[in-house]
Amino acid sequence: MHIFRKFNNFKIPFKSLLFIAIAILVSYQGFSQSAGLKWSNDGNSYYIVQNNSIVQYTLPQNEPKILISAAELTPKGAANPLEINYFTFSDDAQRVLLFTNTKKVWRLHTKGDYWVLNVATGSLQQLGKSLPESSLMFAKFSPDGKSVAYVSGHNIYVEDLSTSKIKALTTDGTTTLINGTFDWVYEEEFFCRDGFRWSPDSKSIAYWQIDASDTKKFYLINNTDSIYSKPIPIEYPKVGETPSSCKVGVVTVDDAKTTWMDIPGDPRQHYLVRMEYIPSSEKLLIQQLNRRQNDSKLFIAEPKTGASKVIEEETDNAWVDIYQNEHKYDIYFTNDFIWLNQGKSVLWVSEKDGWRHLFEVSLEGKKEKLITHGDYDFIDLKYVDTKNGYVYFMASPDNATQSYLYKTKLNGKGALQLVSPEELKGTHDYDVSPTGTYAVHSFSNHFTRPASELISFTTQKPVDETRSIESNLAKLQVTPKVEFFKITTEDGVDMDAWMVKPKDFDPSKKYPVVFYVYSEPASATVKDTYGAGYNFLYNGNMSEDGYIYISVDNRGTPAPKGREWRKSIYRKIGQINIHDQAMAAKEVLKWDFVDPDRVGVWGWSGGGSATLNLMFQHPEIYKTGIAIAAVANQLTYDNVYQERYMGLPQENKEDFIKGSPLTYAKNLEGNLLYIHGSGDDNVHYQNAEMLINELVKYNKQFQFMEYPNRTHSINEGEGTTEHLRTLYTNYLRAHCPPGGK
Repeated sequence: MHIFRKFNNFKIPFKSLLFIAIAILVSYQGFSQSAGLKWSNDGNSYYIVQNNSIVQYTLPQNEPKILISAAELTPKGAANPLEINYFTFSDDAQRVLLFTNTKKVWRLHTKGDYWVLNVATGSLQQLGKSLPESSLMFAKFSPDGKSVAYVSGHNIYVEDLSTSKIKALTTDGTTTLINGTFDWVYEEEFFCRDGFRWSPDSKSIAYWQIDASDTKKFYLINNTDSIYSKPIPIEYPKVGETPSSCKVGVVTVDDAKTTWMDIPGDPRQHYLVRMEYIPSSEKLLIQQLNRRQNDSKLFIAEPKTGASKVIEEETDNAWVDIYQNEHKYDIYFTNDFIWLNQGKSVLWVSEKDGWRHLFEVSLEGKKEKLITHGDYDFIDLKYVDTKNGYVYFMASPDNATQSYLYKTKLNGKGALQLVSPEELKGTHDYDVSPTGTYAVHSFSNHFTRPASELISFTTQKPVDETRSIESNLAKLQVTPKVEFFKITTEDGVDMDAWMVKPKDFDPSKKYPVVFYVYSEPASATVKDTYGAGYNFLYNGNMSEDGYIYISVDNRGTPAPKGREWRKSIYRKIGQINIHDQAMAAKEVLKWDFVDPDRVGVWGWSGGGSATLNLMFQHPEIYKTGIAIAAVANQLTYDNVYQERYMGLPQENKEDFIKGSPLTYAKNLEGNLLYIHGSGDDNVHYQNAEMLINELVKYNKQFQFMEYPNRTHSINEGEGTTEHLRTLYTNYLRAHCPPGGK
């Protein structure tokens, strides 16, 4: 259930809806690390697009120079320069690959036109001119810089830059036989998008092929764009349905012949989630997951023969978590391996000792090495300093709502060392240059507006002290409106929470409380960042209007609290998370200033499912609910997500039934507003109709809003967002009136 909405050029995952309106970094440097900054290969400068030009800033002076002007970015005969959505340099920095005129594929704009600019001559060359407009995907320079490979129409092409000759390396691609990219579910749940890799010698390309021909089609119905309805088919594997077949091939550029890798196991009962050439090698490293996703194997494969062998295997009683760094929402994110020792080993993330830790896994049969130690979770990798023997990563051993940069020795013998400024309590992030010389450091907490600074990564000192975060801290800080606290339930479960109280809070009065929920393994809502406690769907100010606004992270959310916390939800979505949320609400209702007759709850996607379950399973607590794009029946959602966390319905269907809101709809007593887009390709609109039928069956009165042809984000079409906010706000005010009594 991953979706994105674009605000001021930032793509935000809807699994963290709470933070939508405040994700934009405010920078005293005049740039944001999330706004298209690209480091040079030597790490001593960075590039950004400004005023239709590509500008290079040289460090430490941070002096700008127009590297590629708007005039150079203007094709012959065109009036305006290309609008650059993404750019990358060849290894020798003599050519620039430009991505423009983009179109959305599922969640992200991964399809468009590509141009190449020769830096020395200033010449501008369009790629794929004989192919359909805006059809090229994931173009990449060959390592020798002489060619570019890309996908178009589910086939892989190579274009010679000196002659503009285009050569098809695959020709069998269709909407269901997909070469070099992925189907809906691989992209949605594994973040697999770019599906091919150049060999180091530029002579061949390794690629995924997905065969979704046996995957059943789900039909969305467009009733509004013509007088006759139009069915929109999507190859969508529902939970319990056999996955698409997947295999990896290596095609040689000269003769376009493919050799398929022989990976043991039924390709329709396994997933291939990582694949890459081992550095300075002709061999491939491939990660395979079984269908239940509780067994992971690493294979080394020989491209010339297809022969493969297992070098590493990991199992888990629940699921094997695949590490995906925070850049997974970037259009060019590839879930690549983290190489060590010139490709002789990889840096690996595993929960096998009860915490998410870093290991070194040898490709040569040597014993694996635990690098990070202790009762804390690794959160995200930032930099590997092989020269000095350190690894830098995000963690927060003492506060699961925050995030800090730490380092430790790569040999596994070092202590955990805090790198982030100790006095800045909250959430940090770092975008480190390729050589580890400089970094963009960003920071915020619930009372400090987001800011970023350029720092020397080795010393952690700002490049310009006058523009540093600490020097401007007084300007960034605001009066705290959010309180972070812990709730301990009668079961003894400690949960992190935040709360925003009414502006003129009077403890002698009783106020309505509104809970914001997500509660599933894909997202946590309680994070110490600026904007925590903000409800982007509410027209107005909840605090000024007199609401108490609360969010709680239950067991099963991906907080850095150890494996047991996260995986306790296995086969219990819709049960353990709902129990924890309700027990936390019971503790809140003990407060003298809370009105038990005015208790609201709302959420989107997985949070919509939780809202329904809370309304139906605990009608004695929750009086008003607003559920958006919810999974009402777990048997309707995709196999990768649902089977990972719930198992296979062929084996434990009762768990899916116990966790589905549909099962408890007959218990509705309060006020329910249900909202869904009929064009939702993620959580299908059928969930709404199944739920409506069940509520009608038991004469349960409710309010329902369908948004025709809108997707999971419900943001398409003129006036949609404002209409949704108005609907949400009016319903909440009418059925859960604000103000103290």
